[in-house]
Amino acid sequence: MQFETYPFEKLTALLEGVSPNPALEPIVLTIGEPQFETPAFIAEALCENAALLKKYPKTAGEPELRVAMRRFVKRRFHIALDDSQIIPTFGTRELLFNFPQFLLADKKEPVMAYTNPFYQIYEGAAIASGAKVHHLHLKKENGFLPVVDEAVLAECDLVILNFPNNPTASVMSLETMAEWVRLALKHDFVLLNDECYSEIYTHTPPPSLLQASAQAGNPTFKNVLVINSVSKRSSAPGLRSGFIAGDDVILKAYMRYRTYVGCASPLPLQKAAAAAWGDEEHVMGFREKYRENFAIAHEVLGVDIPEATFYIWLEVGDELAFTKRLYAEYAVKVLPGSFLGREGVGQGFVRIALVEPAERTLEACRRIKTCLERSGDSL
Repeated sequence: MQFETYPFEKLTALLEGVSPNPALEPIVLTIGEPQFETPAFIAEALCENAALLKKYPKTAGEPELRVAMRRFVKRRFHIALDDSQIIPTFGTRELLFNFPQFLLADKKEPVMAYTNPFYQIYEGAAIASGAKVHHLHLKKENGFLPVVDEAVLAECDLVILNFPNNPTASVMSLETMAEWVRLALKHDFVLLNDECYSEIYTHTPPPSLLQASAQAGNPTFKNVLVINSVSKRSSAPGLRSGFIAGDDVILKAYMRYRTYVGCASPLPLQKAAAAAWGDEEHVMGFREKYRENFAIAHEVLGVDIPEATFYIWLEVGDELAFTKRLYAEYAVKVLPGSFLGREGVGQGFVRIALVEPAERTLEACRRIKTCLERSGDSL
C-alpha cells in the first residue's frame, strides 16, 4: 500500500532549514490538541482504578462506559439508543481506519466519498480498502458544504461527512443532514458523520446525524452511523475514548470484527472515560475558553467567529510561502490548507488551531496579523 505523507510530515519538510525568530517564543497552532489541563476528576478516576490493569478489558466495553455514552447521546441530542446501537472504541482514529476496511471487504469494486479537505485517516482507510474515491469539495463559494451529485452518490458504498468540519469549521444544518440521510436510503450507501467537534460550539449546539435520521423518518438509523470522542470536549485526547453509534445491523457485525482487531480500552481508561462522558459542567468551561479565543481572533484578525470547532480557516494567498514566513519571522506554526486537501482544494488557506490559553492566542494572532500586513495579503 502506498500512503500519502501525513500533513505534519509535509510541514516538517516545508520548514526544513527554516529557523524561527530567536527573539520570540515559538507558538504552535498546527495540531488539534487542546492545551488545557484534563479535569482533575477524570485523572482521579483513572488513578483510583489503576488496580484494574490486572484484568483484560472486553472489546465491547464495560456496561458503565456504554451507559455513560448512551446517556450523553440522550442528554445532548435527545436520542435514546439501545445498547446494540453503540460500540465504545479506542478513540476514533482507529475506527475511522478499520471500519471502512470492514464494511468494504466484500465489495468487488468498493467506492468511498468523503469531504475534502479532510482528516487524512479517511484517505488512508480508502487506500487500505482498495476503494475508488470521490471527493466532496468544501469550497468558499459553496459555503464549505458538499454539493450533492446523485450520479456520484449512486456509485458509493460509504460516504463520510465531517460536521462540524475540520478544518473549515463549517456546520451543516439539521435539514441538510436529513436530506443526506434520504440520499443514503435512496442510493443504499452507508452514511457516517464524524462528529468529534460537536461539543465545541460558540452558541447553538450543532445537530447530530442521528437527529437528522429521526427527522428523515429513519428512527432505526438504517445505513446511518456517527462517531464521537472525548478528546476535544474533555481536553483528554490521551484518554482514547470514542464511540460509533447508529445502525445496529451493521454494528453487530462490526463488533465481531473488532474482537479480532484488539483495540479494547484498558479498564482504568474506561472508568475515567465514563466519568468524562457523564459530566457536562467541565465541557461548558472549555467552550467558554474557545469562545474567548474566537473573540480574540475576531478582534485582531477581523475573521468571522465560527459556529463550532476551535479552528480558523484563514485565507492568506500563497499558503506555503505564508507558512514559512510566519514561522521564520514570527515563530508561529500553522498548517497549510493544501496539506489537508486534494485536487487544489485548500490552496490559499491555512488552518489555525486556537487551542492555547487566551494570552498566547492573543500574542499569536497579533503576530499573524503583522505577517499578513507585511506580506501584502488581505484577509
